[in-house]
Amino acid sequence: MSTALLIIDVQSDLCTGDYACFDIDNVLQRINGMSRAAREAGVPVVLVQHEDDDLQYGSAGWQLEPRLLTDSTDLKVRKTTPDSFLRTELTDLLQSRGIDHLVICGLQSDYCVDTTTRRALAQGYGVTLVGDAHSTVDNVVLSAAQISAHHNAVLGSISSFGPRAKVVAAADVRF
Repeated sequence: MSTALLIIDVQSDLCTGDYACFDIDNVLQRINGMSRAAREAGVPVVLVQHEDDDLQYGSAGWQLEPRLLTDSTDLKVRKTTPDSFLRTELTDLLQSRGIDHLVICGLQSDYCVDTTTRRALAQGYGVTLVGDAHSTVDNVVLSAAQISAHHNAVLGSISSFGPRAKVVAAADVRF
């Protein structure tokens, strides 16, 4: 099994101010610990950045969160939909490196993390969803914590794709 760490949309506007995701300081700490371990193990780290009318390419809010530890060897993917695979080079990057398993974390649980996890499963990738290293914001029905917990339960129980997402805590991720 060849693995990559996929860090989705840890961008400034989603980490600070009015749109800061729930428990973001702890989520960032967990992501940074995993990315450090991945790099030490020679596992590719892929940084995905979303862009749209609210997160315009190159703007301050679009930038990766300064507290996110990155490295010049990290791979970068730009996307314009919640699906990190759709109309991006992600599939080519993974295939060219023989990656067949993804460790997924980032923002937001109910949009890009959910959609990318489902797409990865549909494409046959093994998935480890890091249950305490993704987050979102409250909506009119549920708190952010409830949304993330719901997605952990749902994504971890889907079996129709063949591969299944294994939901684990960041402390239990091994590269």
